[in-house]
Amino acid sequence: MSKLLSPLTIKSVTLINRIVISPMCQYSAKDGFANDWHLVHLGSRAVGGAGLIIQEATAVSPEGRITPADLGLWKDEHKEKLKNIITFVHAQGSAMGIQLAHAGRKASHDLPWKGGKQLTIQNQEAWHSVAPSAIPFLEGSQLPSTLDERGIQKVIEDFKKAARRSADLDYDVLEIHSAHGYLLHEFLSPLSNQRKDSYGGTFENRIRLLLEIVSAVQEVWPKDKPLFVRISASDWAEGGWNIDESVKLAKLLKQLGVDVIDCSSGGQVPHQKITLGPGYQVPFAERIKKEAEIMTGAVGLITTATQAEDILTHDKADLIFLARESLRNPYFPMKAAKELNEDFKWPDQYMRAK
Repeated sequence: MSKLLSPLTIKSVTLINRIVISPMCQYSAKDGFANDWHLVHLGSRAVGGAGLIIQEATAVSPEGRITPADLGLWKDEHKEKLKNIITFVHAQGSAMGIQLAHAGRKASHDLPWKGGKQLTIQNQEAWHSVAPSAIPFLEGSQLPSTLDERGIQKVIEDFKKAARRSADLDYDVLEIHSAHGYLLHEFLSPLSNQRKDSYGGTFENRIRLLLEIVSAVQEVWPKDKPLFVRISASDWAEGGWNIDESVKLAKLLKQLGVDVIDCSSGGQVPHQKITLGPGYQVPFAERIKKEAEIMTGAVGLITTATQAEDILTHDKADLIFLARESLRNPYFPMKAAKELNEDFKWPDQYMRAK
């Protein structure tokens, strides 16, 4: 059997295959609440047969949203519709995950299809962003407020409360978002973190907040369920966070009980220089897997089943994360089975099209 379509057990959760739907923001919520768009978007990928569906970046606080239309889990009222989505995904045989996030200095922006610019503070939907240091993402943008000790403790507590709600909802996997230039990545990178206290300067200080959040989440997240962390393995910019630091971080995260490092990259600064190409981020996943001896997920311009199978069979990663390709083809696993000459259990309702 192909490795891509073979099961994988992580702690108490067995995935029916190694295909993971990456968390992809839909910018379709109101006050953090999920709706039928999210049900159909996530549900269709479960119908398509993916082993794990990870819900889009879900804000742990209102100020942690990228836009006013982000999903949230900062209050119990958000849980009802999410429960319906989880139930449907489980009924299709897929596992359901959630990515908890805080946008940091990249918060309070308009919807992408409306230009995506930072909302002016005069806008009734805008709010003031926070960051490790008062450095904007784009020159000329509003300066974020520097988080003080009290603000940092609130962020930790917000992640913990959202993780507790995630456990109550019976998600199978929880992922902490520490990539793409959002708050936790901002603390990791010297390009956005110029603090002089215990949360800035040295490698040990810059990773402190992420480690504290992982520890806080572990207090409420079931010990027998997988915990992922998504990182940007490189800032692709001089003087920024790099793959050597990512390997060191992954080793420490493994010691804290993290099961999988979801290996993305970039997003920290607008002057990044990324060399794009098929599977361009796979070497990050391979190096972290081998040197930190932890399971990894590969993501980034993976578009065919044979490409994904090659990554897995050559032990470059343990999971294949699909984002844009799954938007183009929600039924990628079915197509992959045909491409790899494998049997695949189609939904009964779709058998006539097999």
